[in-house]
Amino acid sequence: MVVGAFPIAKLLYLGIRQISKPLANRIKAGARRSEFFRTYVCLPPAQVYHWVEMRSKMRIMGFRGAVIKPLNEDAAAELGAELLGEAIIFLIGGGCLVAEYSRQATNSRRKEEEMEARLGSMEAEIARMGLLTEELETRARVAERQQLAGK
Repeated sequence: MVVGAFPIAKLLYLGIRQISKPLANRIKAGARRSEFFRTYVCLPPAQVYHWVEMRSKMRIMGFRGAVIKPLNEDAAAELGAELLGEAIIFLIGGGCLVAEYSRQATNSRRKEEEMEARLGSMEAEIARMGLLTEELETRARVAERQQLAGK
């Protein structure tokens, strides 16, 4: 990403990041208040994350087949809300990257089309100059023949 080269793009990127954090915090607060959101959106990813994390820690420490107890509802809701907030920030950042890539691709495509148009016009001009040169050479030969015939 060419954010460093363009101060306005860097400022826009920082603005989007600053906006995404309060947005994520507001969504997390809503997730904590809403029973439906808490039950069906926050708790399942939090329990899966807890299970994967504990399972990997247990395997690293050498405990195979240990039973992992699920998190209590409050801790799972908090963890789920945090995961949701981080996912939102990640998605907004990814969206910024996709938008920047698309913008760069469009700019490079436009520049390439302009170059091809300039190249085409130059080739047409060279062809026109070649025809003009041939015509002038023909006229010069005719004038030379007329001059030699007139002597």
